[in-house]
Amino acid sequence: MKLSNLKAPAPNKKNTKRVGRGEGSGKGQESGRGMNGAKSRSGYSRRPWFEGGQMPLQRRVPKFGFTNPNRVEYRPVNLEKIANYIEAGKLESTITINDLIGAGLVNKNQLVKVLGSGEFDTKIELEAHAASKSAADKIEKAGGTLTIIK
Repeated sequence: MKLSNLKAPAPNKKNTKRVGRGEGSGKGQESGRGMNGAKSRSGYSRRPWFEGGQMPLQRRVPKFGFTNPNRVEYRPVNLEKIANYIEAGKLESTITINDLIGAGLVNKNQLVKVLGSGEFDTKIELEAHAASKSAADKIEKAGGTLTIIK
């Protein structure tokens, strides 16, 4: 026996009160809907967000700022992390976008921006969509090359 299998005994089942069947029924005349107004009429339905004339939520909440629909979102990758992956043997000295995807640093279809945090002294050939000035300087100082792809 489970709670979902339980049923009420036959004498315990009550029929719903039928409204609009005369005064003697106790639910005649206005049928429990009150006297006048839209709520007493058949077919009345109120908008779910209607708040009884109170200033609605969508008008109370402040709206400010601007969302640029043409914003370009880059996935940041630090040179320190690239150096760690090279030491671990997950990346080689020539690194393309596909190598970064294969190593799990970025996902497919993400734009890559190389950032210059941490120490870096490995000579590499790196391909990226964008790079910070400090990252480009560190790569060139180490004797490597940075290629920006569109």
